[in-house]
Amino acid sequence: MEPVVSPSLITEIEEALSQVSEIRAARVVASPAGTIDEIHVLALPSKSPKQLVRDIESTLMAAFGIAVDHKKISIAQLGQEAAPPSEAPGKPHARAQIKSINAEVAGVYVNIAVSLELEGELFVGKATGPASRTGRERLVAEATLDAIAQYLQGAFTFALEDVEIIRLGRESVAVSCVVLVTSLGEQAFAGSALVRQNDKDSIVRATLDAINRRLGFLTTS
Repeated sequence: MEPVVSPSLITEIEEALSQVSEIRAARVVASPAGTIDEIHVLALPSKSPKQLVRDIESTLMAAFGIAVDHKKISIAQLGQEAAPPSEAPGKPHARAQIKSINAEVAGVYVNIAVSLELEGELFVGKATGPASRTGRERLVAEATLDAIAQYLQGAFTFALEDVEIIRLGRESVAVSCVVLVTSLGEQAFAGSALVRQNDKDSIVRATLDAINRRLGFLTTS
């Protein structure tokens, strides 16, 4: 009898599959009975689909003790130009450095500009909207994602689900939920950062925390 998978377990499986070096995104579809019905994977062309299927089967068995029929696994491979160039072992993935966060109020609206440095290049993300407190928080996160979108050059899309400053004991914490949108569907990721300098700085850090590890899988930096 096939094991029943909960929504949280499906998220864990998708995360585990996304850590396989050739896989850029994974989507698990459950049947009405709660068993795995389909597994869709977007991968680089550096391995044959047959080998990728074996890697997926091995990952599911080793990490979750789940055996899946290979017929349920669909592989979509990116073009050859998407394959990462060879690089020296241990080279770190690109991580964004915050250079500046600017807010300019114009009447009831505010313009937010977030400058991030990645791989020696400066990317300035912008967002405009109502100057309410919650509006500003969202705009800071959206400007951060806009800068990341410029770095990714449209290869992948991140969308802001929500962002908020909350209290945890004596501390204020920025929490950001970001969705990675691909042709296979959506995957949500959360990040957090303690408020140390100011709310805007912490929101940028929380948003980056949500995507930094994912950014490593999506880029060849």
